[in-house]
Amino acid sequence: MINQEIKSYFPILNQEINGHPLIYLDSAATSQKPVQVIEALKNYYELDNANVHRGVHTLGNRATEHYEGAREKVRKFINANSMEEIIFLRGTTTAMNLIAQSYGRANVQEGDEIVITYMEHHSNIIPWQQLAKERGAILKYVELEKDGTISLEQVRAVVTERTKIVSMVYVSNVLGTMNPVKEVAQIAHENGAVMVVDGAQAAPHLKIDVQQLDCDFFAFSGHKMCGPTGIGVLYGKKELLNNMEPVEFGGEMIDFVGLYDSTWKELPWKFEGGTPIIAGAVGLGAAIDFLNEIGLDEIEKHEHQMAAYAMEKMSLIEGLAIYGPTDPQKRAGIVTFNLNDVHPHDVATVLDMSGIAVRAGHHCAQPLMKWLEVSATARASFYLYNSESDVDRLVEGLRSAKEYFNDVF
Repeated sequence: MINQEIKSYFPILNQEINGHPLIYLDSAATSQKPVQVIEALKNYYELDNANVHRGVHTLGNRATEHYEGAREKVRKFINANSMEEIIFLRGTTTAMNLIAQSYGRANVQEGDEIVITYMEHHSNIIPWQQLAKERGAILKYVELEKDGTISLEQVRAVVTERTKIVSMVYVSNVLGTMNPVKEVAQIAHENGAVMVVDGAQAAPHLKIDVQQLDCDFFAFSGHKMCGPTGIGVLYGKKELLNNMEPVEFGGEMIDFVGLYDSTWKELPWKFEGGTPIIAGAVGLGAAIDFLNEIGLDEIEKHEHQMAAYAMEKMSLIEGLAIYGPTDPQKRAGIVTFNLNDVHPHDVATVLDMSGIAVRAGHHCAQPLMKWLEVSATARASFYLYNSESDVDRLVEGLRSAKEYFNDVF
């Protein structure tokens, strides 16, 4: 059960900003960290700090146990088949680039197709743009419905036998749209393509089962799910990862190095060159423990309720436009909006004066902004530590902002 006690686990929320209690509504950018994660990082650095896999001393063994233990927690969290399918890296962006540079370069040829959508984050656009240019491939887009969703009919029309990669966000970081990635994966596989899922906005909020989704790759970031910054995960099916080459070379990922040739370690370590992100993995493991204790089903239910309440209250503000699906059950806890002709940066600045933190800008989704026919938007994104009273404060702040700009202009 999600309740106000949850908020007490997050020390950063117990402060005032500009003389007002902090209302943090920017979790889609990065989530706040509970004491359980902070303590796990503190304990690691105070008691177990050592490099992993290399030493035989006690600290090295304990650090390795924590690091590989976190990998097993991730495996269970997304229901991967094997720990070998879990690669630790810097975040979702790094994961997408690894897929494009390793799998993409080996499997995409001139005239082949890569399919994405207009709602993608830049990290799920630019790697494919670069790969298409390098290989002479064709980058194709699935168009959106008027409400910011996608139709499977449109997917079937765009994906062909020439398609080698379909890459799609599970939950849009702007519209909050929850995409039918399982069904899209089936369409991709029917045409001989692999399915890549950007799970950055999904893993913190939904129960993930990569085997049930039948995706070939799934990427997410720790910092959006109560974990530290600088740690992320790439899941890939073992048979695909085994046939992929590393893109970073150096220590830790090697088996044997000769003067003129080298061989790589087995999975997953061949993709984890150099000293790995040990503390980040420890913190991510603690975050997973925290989220599991609360329950992902409860978190998803809470966020649907938050989105429904926010849309109901915000829609009463004259001149405020809300983007994305109108049905709260089709969207995650993200509400993106604009207020009249006021630039979203100005709206966000006025809200910040009342201690309310929202995002403003293009949200690393400029093609989507073009589709929406706006240059930027404001965004309120909710998480397990938010409540209806936070929405009430947001609505009050928006009404004050509207009055302020009406007086100015």
